[in-house]
Formats: sequence, C-alpha cells, structure tokens
Amino acid sequence: MATVRAVIAVVASRGWVLHQMDVKNAFLHGELQEEVYLDQPLGYEDMSHPDYVCRLRKALYGLKQAPRAWHDKIVEYFVTIDFHMLDADHSFYVRKSDEGIMVITIYVDDLIVGGDNEKEVEHVKSFLRQKFDMKDLGELKFFLGIEVIKTLEGIWLL
Repeated sequence: MATVRAVIAVVASRGWVLHQMDVKNAFLHGELQEEVYLDQPLGYEDMSHPDYVCRLRKALYGLKQAPRAWHDKIVEYFVTIDFHMLDADHSFYVRKSDEGIMVITIYVDDLIVGGDNEKEVEHVKSFLRQKFDMKDLGELKFFLGIEVIKTLEGIWLL
C-alpha cells in the first residue's frame, strides 16, 4: 500500500499519466517449478486407470504455488521489455529510456501503469495485452479500496 501511495504521489507531483489494467485468469499463466500432483477431477476420471493422478504443469486457482508462479511469469516478461524491479519492493518496476520514464506497480492481478509519456504508456499496455489476456481499465480510478480522483489541483485519495 505504501508503494501505491508513493507512486500516486510522484505521478501527481509530476503530472504523469496513470492507468490501470486487470489480468484475466492471472494464476493460469503461471508455470510450476516443482512437481505437483492431484487426484483425477470428478467427471474426468480414467475408468481404466482409476488410481492414476494428474501432474500439473500450470498453476490453478487455489493452489498454494499459484501466486508465486504467476508473479515469476509476469516478472520474467517485465524483464524482456526492459523493466527493472526495485530492490526495496518486488511489486514495483521501472524503465528509463529515450521515450521517458515508465513505472508499473503490481498487486496480484491488478497493475498500475504510468509514466511521463502517454504514448509510451499506451505502447507498454499494448505489449502487456499481447502477452496476457488483460482488461484495460483506463485512467486509474479505484485501486485496492482507494478511490482516486484527479482534479486540476491534483490527485485525491479517498
């Protein structure tokens, strides 16, 4: 939460754009690093091999490894598009380039994407949509229980 507030404060003070995206079925993108097995799902049992189990390669909702697998997957992608993780906070990523400064804050399947160049923000959002099924929620209005209102005087958090 402190990171989210800090990002919003920097964006407000510098006049940057700030957008929100939501990843659809985020945990299903994660690839498991360890071997995980489960019983055959009801309705999909192999009657000729009733004692067989299923080995998962991808994460499922409810699996304790799912959040980590998803986080690893999206961080791996952030690196490919030149974002660097902040050492102090593994939910905050920065990219500096000739096009400007970009920031991404992630909380599970919700992303805040912002920067000093609106065209570059849209460009990064399109990269993210190409890799993951995402819903673009436009300008940040509500995040983690905080209502964000942008006015001429600045940004208000309610």
